[in-house]
Amino acid sequence: MSDLKDPRVLFAAERTLLAWNRTSLALIAFGFLVERAGLLLSALAPDHVHASGMVLTFWLGFAFIFLGAASAIYSSRQYAVFLKTLNPAEFPEGYGIRWGMLVNVAVAILALGLIVVLYIGRF
Repeated sequence: MSDLKDPRVLFAAERTLLAWNRTSLALIAFGFLVERAGLLLSALAPDHVHASGMVLTFWLGFAFIFLGAASAIYSSRQYAVFLKTLNPAEFPEGYGIRWGMLVNVAVAILALGLIVVLYIGRF
């Protein structure tokens, strides 16, 4: 438990949460790019693309998107656990401490929705 009575501890944890948010967004974007790379390759060189390569880019992209969603959820959980260790004096008055966590959870839900949409569109 923290005894610093300093709101900078909260702000440091929030910066860490937002760094994980950027990481999860980057993983999701990269996963989408990898998933769509198979379609791009088949459009550019339809004679040289194998079905196994298309399947591989599809599932590899899904793995990156899922990893991004999982990192968003896990970092939100870690942030919530950390918030429980702080004293009331470490929270600035009127400051919304849970908005970053809610954004992370929304990113995770949208990433899982992206997986569903890409999967449905694939078959």
